[in-house]
Amino acid sequence: MNANASGSAGSRAAGSLRFAVLLTTYMQSANLPLPNAVLRLIQGSLSMTDDQAGWIFTAYLAASAITMPIAQWLAGRFGVKRVYQTALVVFALGTLLTTVSDTPLEFIGARIIQGLASGVLAPLSMAIALETLAPEKRMKFGATWTAIVLLGIATGPSIGGWIAEHFDWRPIFYISLPLSAYIFMVIALLLAEKKAEKAPTFDFTGFGSFTLAMISLQMLLDRGERMDWFDSPEIWIEAIACALGAYWFFVHVLTRKVHFFNKSLLGDRNFVLSTIIFFAIGFVLLSTMALTSPMLDEILGYPPDTTGALTLPRGAGLVMAFLLTGRLPERFDRRFFVAAGVALVIYANWLMLAYSPLMDWPPVAIAGALQGIGIGMSMASLAKVAFSTLDPKLRPEGTGLFNLLRSYGSTLGVAIVQIYFFNNTQAMHQALGANITPYTAASHGASMSLPALEGINHLVTHQAAFIAVIDQFKILMVAMLVVSPLVIFLRKPAATN
Repeated sequence: MNANASGSAGSRAAGSLRFAVLLTTYMQSANLPLPNAVLRLIQGSLSMTDDQAGWIFTAYLAASAITMPIAQWLAGRFGVKRVYQTALVVFALGTLLTTVSDTPLEFIGARIIQGLASGVLAPLSMAIALETLAPEKRMKFGATWTAIVLLGIATGPSIGGWIAEHFDWRPIFYISLPLSAYIFMVIALLLAEKKAEKAPTFDFTGFGSFTLAMISLQMLLDRGERMDWFDSPEIWIEAIACALGAYWFFVHVLTRKVHFFNKSLLGDRNFVLSTIIFFAIGFVLLSTMALTSPMLDEILGYPPDTTGALTLPRGAGLVMAFLLTGRLPERFDRRFFVAAGVALVIYANWLMLAYSPLMDWPPVAIAGALQGIGIGMSMASLAKVAFSTLDPKLRPEGTGLFNLLRSYGSTLGVAIVQIYFFNNTQAMHQALGANITPYTAASHGASMSLPALEGINHLVTHQAAFIAVIDQFKILMVAMLVVSPLVIFLRKPAATN
């Protein structure tokens, strides 16, 4: 009787702990796109320029990519419980700072703090959850964890849009504060401290050089337009730092036997090709969201709750396709679903090229749903293809690299589409404005008073921005077209162990 009661209590404790870390996973992934539907409100409140708005996403993503690789080392060195609770406190602090920010720099700094904590919470949440499961159930849990991440990304904008429409943009972050407190208490009560028996080792040289290259590249892309590119000493410094970091990293990988990036991973064709395709999917995943919501909110004038709601068809298709594809029997060749998913993403982006300022909401919902289904199918199938032929000993490192490159794909994708958006907007504004002269205006009976000129300029800017958005959807479509032939070279997946 006592044994049964003890076992039941232990099971409930494990379930509560697993629920808490999955809630953390949802919270940190939802906070990434949470401001997406309310960018106009944030920009107006903080006097934030259009190029700075892109930093709202890239700051969070890039910061999380920095800390993600060292999360396991921190847990082994200082203890899982201590590191996890510290990361929760830091995340809550960053969240609180976003709500009291009065300048763009303060807000971006708060997002960086959130992202640094998020990069630690994500892998440790999965590690803690796996510890609560029996060994035979752990293999299938990865799909559940990824689905929670996708659910957070899918529903974050709709939550933020609804709250902002009825209250303000600052309260969209308040919800994370009580959630963080609840998770902190569950961890404090139910998680036993665990450290590595001996001091863990970590390749800080390789990690540092890789991080230097990626962060310098990110800064170059984010700041280039504002600083007039290579006319600025800052951009030259960032470019040189990126080149030196990349050179240092590749020399280190080629000359050292042991480092945080295992060269043996490059010997598996399926893993390498799947990772490249996964990088491209990450490039498209958040970039589409970073373009669609501002298009609806700022250009077409949709209210924040409607803008957020129109992300739901894409999110629903994404999560459902991921779960259903992951549950398919082993006899189905996953390469077919990778190809079908990539083709569906390309088709959805092709539909986005037909967006018009005169359209209603259905084209956005349909194209978004199709793209979500395609990405969901591809992600679930690529995870199977990538690891089915990989040595089981390499799977932990491979999983980390696989997800890390998706994150870098997303952050670089957002930065690149922002660059081309501003360049194309300026180019289209000049092209459209060149056809407007006092004579053409007079021939249409238009007054050339100052208010009339302001109205004409607003109309030209509106049209130029919309054309620029469509051009960015074309870039995303081309990115998927470029990697689509790689599917042909994938080997048929073997049954995973």
